[in-house]
Amino acid sequence: MVMGILNLTPDSYYDGGKIADANAAVDVAGRMIQDGASIIDVGGQSTRPGADLISAKEEWARIENPLALLHEKFPETIFSVDTFYAEVAEKAVAAGAGIINDISGGSMDNKMLETVARLKVPYILMHMKGTPQTMQQDPQYDNVVKEVMDFFVERIQKLTALGVADIIIDPGFGFGKSLEHNYELLSSLSVFKILERPILAGISRKSMVNKVIGTKPADALNGTTVLHTVALQKGATILRVHDVKEAMEIIKLNEIMSNTEHRIRKK
Repeated sequence: MVMGILNLTPDSYYDGGKIADANAAVDVAGRMIQDGASIIDVGGQSTRPGADLISAKEEWARIENPLALLHEKFPETIFSVDTFYAEVAEKAVAAGAGIINDISGGSMDNKMLETVARLKVPYILMHMKGTPQTMQQDPQYDNVVKEVMDFFVERIQKLTALGVADIIIDPGFGFGKSLEHNYELLSSLSVFKILERPILAGISRKSMVNKVIGTKPADALNGTTVLHTVALQKGATILRVHDVKEAMEIIKLNEIMSNTEHRIRKK
């Protein structure tokens, strides 16, 4: 599946300030849906490294009207809301959101996990070390794959005990990880299939692309495509992307390859 990114922020690393109002959000979302997005992820707060933290009140003010209009215009589409505030999560679900996407895994608002359990919606559980303000200040791990796995095991146990049935895991590429950590996680992504949860890969136009090939986010589509292909081959089931059409093409080609390999093995 493809999750299209809809940032209603002035300062996101790639598309900050590009969507001026609710009508513009509808136009962008409409194009992504037409291109094949199954989920549209609506965000009101930039979580790029070093981004200034805004309040739940300000975050909700950015997404309230666009979310309501999006739900009205595209009632069959699943909208997730990218927030670590329980208050915003509650309001978003009341306004039509069907998934909560929490970069903090419940660590930045101690009411979040209980709120999601009460709301009975799927939850995207992401790993992050630190906060967006501190996460890239020399992150350290003894074994990044093991530590992320341990985090998922602990949080999944807590969420299931609370009654959350639908949990999607996201290793959090670029969130408290060095370039080496990001590639270790990508290389070992298939390990997380042991958790028997859908795996989301959020790689689109990030620094793990740009630092290697010397691009800016605006020029990183080709590099992103390569890493999306690797992520699918390693077991990712959801790609969170800026470029829906291109991601859908990757999925179709990957499916052809997988089916061909399966057919050859059966001969």
